Amino acid sequence: MPEARVIPLDGGRAQTSPRRRKTDKADAVLDPVLPAPEASDLERKLAGALAFVRRRITGDYSVDDFGFDPDLTDSVILPVLRPLYEKYFRIEVRGMENVPAEGGALIVANHSGTVPVDSAMTTVALHDHHPAKRHLRMLAADLVFTMPIVAPTARKSGATLACNEDAERLMKAGELVGVWPEGFKGIGKPFRERYKLQRFGRGGFVSAALRAGVPIVPCSIVGAEEIYPLVGNIPALARALGLPYIPITPFFPLLGPLGLLPLPSKWIIEFGEPIETDKIGPEGADDPMLVFNLTDQVRENIQQTLYKLLLARRSVFF
Repeated sequence: MPEARVIPLDGGRAQTSPRRRKTDKADAVLDPVLPAPEASDLERKLAGALAFVRRRITGDYSVDDFGFDPDLTDSVILPVLRPLYEKYFRIEVRGMENVPAEGGALIVANHSGTVPVDSAMTTVALHDHHPAKRHLRMLAADLVFTMPIVAPTARKSGATLACNEDAERLMKAGELVGVWPEGFKGIGKPFRERYKLQRFGRGGFVSAALRAGVPIVPCSIVGAEEIYPLVGNIPALARALGLPYIPITPFFPLLGPLGLLPLPSKWIIEFGEPIETDKIGPEGADDPMLVFNLTDQVRENIQQTLYKLLLARRSVFF
């Protein structure tokens, strides 16, 4: 099977370059006939699936230096996540106009839910609801890249290690980068502390944005806190397995595998007004007080927006 071509970052998302090749019987079988406008949704999906298979067999797709495979993401990963987004969590998106249509930017969001489903749903929101259908390049914890199946899937969907060097390189190349500064402290906090932001670390994400000269867009997510209410933890077992925590919820492990089903809470994702950094300049990244103040400004913006959204929502599930 031909290998995918690796292309360098060039200031935008990875692009698939068409190749010229001779037509033979195999191509005739794999090349789907584009369905007419009146074709059924099933026919369109079948045509898309056949086109995807053809590209994978012929190697007519690309990945970038970080392992991001936009063809696989658009054709397989996002369609798998979309039913959760649209039907299960029924996510409402606000403030999409605050996300730049092109060029680098840093999306900073609160983290919650025991299992980091919120990052995946934010990815779907930006691709499906932004006019430019932007891909979010997530900064993920080291643990993600040590897990079988999860690690290669994360790479192919655009995630990379949460370090300043990778973040700066992506943003300077015009990519939309996502960070969840609370980390495991956010997704692993007890249910009684829901929607109370944890520390945002030392502001490494602000330093990266300053050096890249890109705007910081605060993102507030309501609804993810309720999918797995964390009521307890098993720290000894977590340490033995090398995990940050072993969650105990009202349904897990009591109901076994059934307890792993997330609750169908109603979500709202709101993108706030961007905080511009280009006028400050990259030298601002070396000013600890400036970095601290900007970090605190982003955190306070997200916290206040969370309070506003919580007051406005009718209930957890509707």
